[in-house]
Amino acid sequence: MTPELAALSATALIHFATIFTAQRFLTRDVGKSGNWGTREGVEDDLSPLTLRLRRATANFTENVGPFIIAVLVVVLAGKTSGLTAALAWIFVAARALYVPAYALCWVPWRTLIWAISGLATLALLVLGLI
Repeated sequence: MTPELAALSATALIHFATIFTAQRFLTRDVGKSGNWGTREGVEDDLSPLTLRLRRATANFTENVGPFIIAVLVVVLAGKTSGLTAALAWIFVAARALYVPAYALCWVPWRTLIWAISGLATLALLVLGLI
């Protein structure tokens, strides 16, 4: 397995942990029955932390797609290198930091961490194309 694919696997594990954490806090706020339902209108019953965790999960979902594409482009094009491996793991580290940064209101660090992950993805895409 290439380091880029290993980073992709690690990203999936972080994503599952992010979803699980957000769901645990949602269940804490609205109970099991509230979590099992449609969740329509539950926002009023959620703590600010739970709301931030749900937004962090949504942000993760929005940003993981381009990373998956970037890793696949690099690996399938045979353009892997030490640089692409480093960029993939930089993305993983940034995303692992992003969730607590969002949940704990690390301003402006949250935005910087997000930018680092985005730039790593963009660089991987460019390296896969050239």
